[in-house]
Amino acid sequence: MESSRRRLPPLSALRAFEAAARHQSFRLAAAELSVTATAISHQIRQLEALLGVPLFERQVRKVSLTAEGRALFPALRDSFDAMAVAVAPLLQPKRRRMLTVSATPAFVARLLIPRIADFQARHPDLDLRLHASTQVVDFAAQQIDAAIRYSKGNYRDLHSEQLLHTSFAPMCSPRLTLRTPKDLSRHPLLHFQWQPTLPEPPDWPAWARHAGQAAAGFHRGVTFSDETHAIDAAIAGQGVALLNTALVADDLTNGTLVMPFGPELDGFDYHLVRPAHALGDPAIDALRAWLREIVSAQPAPSRAVARKRLRKST
Repeated sequence: MESSRRRLPPLSALRAFEAAARHQSFRLAAAELSVTATAISHQIRQLEALLGVPLFERQVRKVSLTAEGRALFPALRDSFDAMAVAVAPLLQPKRRRMLTVSATPAFVARLLIPRIADFQARHPDLDLRLHASTQVVDFAAQQIDAAIRYSKGNYRDLHSEQLLHTSFAPMCSPRLTLRTPKDLSRHPLLHFQWQPTLPEPPDWPAWARHAGQAAAGFHRGVTFSDETHAIDAAIAGQGVALLNTALVADDLTNGTLVMPFGPELDGFDYHLVRPAHALGDPAIDALRAWLREIVSAQPAPSRAVARKRLRKST
């Protein structure tokens, strides 16, 4: 394969000649290539020696191309121009993908924020933008790529899939030492406002009916506009909240919250929702896989475990 090898002078010498010929100056060529004029002159002399012909006529403070130089210059100029065009796109900074995800504030705060670093480590080419809202989003107008929504899962003209089923149960700090539902009368009840679009939300009155209690006495207490504030208040020992077991699984495991008694009230599902045209989008598929890992790894302590934590704290 010897005959297929290109017989070319050193590229640095050809580059020095092309720049000097284009500028008609060793000094300007040196400035372009960030070397000295002496270095340009030396490389061109090496090239002339290798080719066996003079390429420049050297005069005081001036150089001009010889006939051989004029013949060589256009081909080298066009070659270096073609290389510059080919390389230019590769030198451009890579455009990063911004992945915008809308989710309920509590889902963002309790499940996503503690794990953002893991997503970034796995997908350093993706920038995650979290939009925390309980409102229905307009994917196109708000430039939302995917949404995590809490409902029964009826999404017209959208693709949705279940991520996580939920249940609700009384939760409190172990410092409150509740034992039975009768103890609720001694502590404030903590509520939060539900989405107006949710029919029959799993709130305290619904839990009371499920537990065979009189629902009338379960409207009292403090109401928060944000579910995360109710969770924080319960952890701080400010009362008893009916909380989503999926969102506080870590707190039940580490003992900052306890589930003193049941029953658990069935809730709705979290769904991953996206426009149908976004099916197969690699960035959203990466998000989907990550979310599935999160929900599958969620600890789900039973009420017996939660009560064991309560006994240890007293």
